[in-house]
Amino acid sequence: MAAASISLICLFLVLGVFQQSCQGSDSFACNPKDARTKDLPFCRVTLPIQDRVRDLLARLTLQEKVKLLVNTALPVPRLGIKGYEWWSEALHGVSNVGPGTKFGGDFPGATSFPQVITTAASFNASLWEAIGRVVSDEARAMYNGGVAGLTFWSPNVNILRDPRWGRGQETPGEDPLVVGRYAASYVRGLQGNDGNLLKVAACCKHFTAYDLDNWNGVDRFHFNARVSKQDMEETFDVPFKMCVKEGKVASVMCSYNQVNGVPTCADPNLLKKTVRAQWRLDGYIVSDCDSVGVFYDSQHYTSTPEEAAADAIKAGLDLDCGPFLGVHSEEAVKKGLLKEVDINNALVNTLTVQMRLGMFDDNAAGSSSSYARLGPKDVCSPAHQDLALEAATQGIVLLKNHGPSLPLSTHRHRTLAVIGPNSDATLTMIGNYAGVACGYTTPLQGLGKYASRTLHQPGCADVACANDTLFGAAIDAASQADATVLVMGLDQSIEAEFRDRVGLLLPGRQQDLVSKVAAASKGPTVLVLMSGGPIDVSFANNDPRVGGILWAGYPGQAGGAAIARVLFGTTNPGGKLPMTWYPQEYLRNLAMTAMEMRSSPSKGYPGRTYRFYKGPVVYPFGHGLSYTKFVQTIPNNVPSVTVVSIALDGRHHTTSLNKTTTTTINDSSSYGKAIRVTHAKCSKLSVGLDVDVRNVGNRDGSHTLLVLSSPPRQGGWAPPHKQLVAFEKVYVPANTQRRVRINIHVCKHLSVVDGSGIRRIPMGRHKLHIGDLMHSVSLQPATL
Repeated sequence: MAAASISLICLFLVLGVFQQSCQGSDSFACNPKDARTKDLPFCRVTLPIQDRVRDLLARLTLQEKVKLLVNTALPVPRLGIKGYEWWSEALHGVSNVGPGTKFGGDFPGATSFPQVITTAASFNASLWEAIGRVVSDEARAMYNGGVAGLTFWSPNVNILRDPRWGRGQETPGEDPLVVGRYAASYVRGLQGNDGNLLKVAACCKHFTAYDLDNWNGVDRFHFNARVSKQDMEETFDVPFKMCVKEGKVASVMCSYNQVNGVPTCADPNLLKKTVRAQWRLDGYIVSDCDSVGVFYDSQHYTSTPEEAAADAIKAGLDLDCGPFLGVHSEEAVKKGLLKEVDINNALVNTLTVQMRLGMFDDNAAGSSSSYARLGPKDVCSPAHQDLALEAATQGIVLLKNHGPSLPLSTHRHRTLAVIGPNSDATLTMIGNYAGVACGYTTPLQGLGKYASRTLHQPGCADVACANDTLFGAAIDAASQADATVLVMGLDQSIEAEFRDRVGLLLPGRQQDLVSKVAAASKGPTVLVLMSGGPIDVSFANNDPRVGGILWAGYPGQAGGAAIARVLFGTTNPGGKLPMTWYPQEYLRNLAMTAMEMRSSPSKGYPGRTYRFYKGPVVYPFGHGLSYTKFVQTIPNNVPSVTVVSIALDGRHHTTSLNKTTTTTINDSSSYGKAIRVTHAKCSKLSVGLDVDVRNVGNRDGSHTLLVLSSPPRQGGWAPPHKQLVAFEKVYVPANTQRRVRINIHVCKHLSVVDGSGIRRIPMGRHKLHIGDLMHSVSLQPATL
């Protein structure tokens, strides 16, 4: 969403169409005491929701309908319908970014979990769902208190394609499987498990190929992402498809940018045909804020505003975050560009979601009596704050431990120098799209609970670190301390919405400060990094005087406590990087506007993410150290090769592999032997593999088991040279062993996408890499 759009949306509109401001509004309700509506069919909870919606639509005039097409939906007093503000946010806690949520009074704040990129580093899907449950508890409590809505436009499930993207911090990283599994898990936590009823309505955004905000004179409002069918199917759409099909999300948001010349919010192939028809979205499609206005005013996609409104609604857009559809839809109908039935189709989707939320029932009860009991005591509760601390701890990644220098000791490191522009950070720790935190534990405060004495010096006035004025005091503190912790990195002044980074190095003089402090430090020096995107800290990784490096992302309200727990060994670090950390050199001649995922050596194009880039890295995807040692083995009774036969679905037949015209099994030089996924019996086609994980150290710890696949190299596929097909988090006490069952769905995880965007299952040997282990899966047609 565009923060700048809030002021636009809150403007009073011409012609008297909108009469209320963005100060929040009451929920829809059927008041049993209202004689006008209590006996109307749309208020009868015993009727199926579709019948209730149909009855309500039949009672609305066109003028009333268009008022419901926008986020600040106006009331229909004659039917007892109150106004409703659709726009609320809950990316990693209930946020006040959208006008639908207000803090104050009984709700001064909400639990602020780590920024998404940090939580993703836990690789713990059960944690992701647990966070969603807590966030929706607090959201429902605030709704019951009249200060929040029930429609939350979160999570962000775009791929972190380019390390400079300012909003990469909001995403679960660069891998489509991880991002998709995060999306489905978090959405399940938010929406609850009350059948067709919803606890809150989540929204997966921003569909699709949106990962540029403002780079080198190109902004998201004018950017046309040129994306191949192969990259769309294989990368950009994967998380959205998983969010809809597996997470059963109630909403999808289209983005600002164009894709191959068409605004996403006006593209029926994306919205109506893909999200609605193919993926079977059971919910509504909403625009990013003022996206419809953007493709008319900025992209000049249509000649008139009425054409823009008509194109958006006919493409499958149901709700406009912004005023545009409310102003121009009625005139579009009058001009014959749009039919009233098209508006009805949009309102069916939004009204159905509201009824699934219980918003047309008892004004207090919502969809479940258990939700109605939630109140101020359920926001910022001790249990919720404990989970925020646990999430931050699980997301911290140990990048380097030379010596080892870590963990620090409360006996040997009694005096601690705490240095850096983020050493006493509060707001920085919660990143963007955050609300008002319950409270903060800064790194300085967290470390102060372990050290007998702290010597605190910022070293830089802020993360820009424009000069060395404060270096002297920082160097002096390090020379007196038993150990030094430097808390450096970025904040929202460097990476944020509408602010992409210009490079990957630490800003300003930060690198110089780290090197000089490390040289002067009497004891071990540890570098802690706060950031959403990767940072090239090759200098520190190669400097033996920097004993340890920790990445904390933006760790949320309890970030300082989590950092201290890891540094002093109260917790054994178990996080893994959800994105590749590239050297600064990677960016040379690499335009953010180049959307291709695959490398092109002839053009000097390096490729993107660990799946396609083969060059040098600072730290690879999945990197993360521990204070103990885990050994992975495959049980002796498991054969080295698992053979799987691929049967056709009955509608197709096998033909000679020598013929190149068949669409079922193809043996051309372009594709090699492969079966289309749509032609195979896929539902139960999976491979189960047992892996034993043994902790051979003397500290308990959590281990992330990553399974990557290398498909057969044949023909002209150009598949990823490796891709994640499964991951599991397992807790293993010291000197014990746990067996982990890995299930790999053949059609979903071992398929690849050809140049035409068709997903196929290559026949032959697929190599599964599990750390240093390798297991093969041999796929063959069942009839051959």
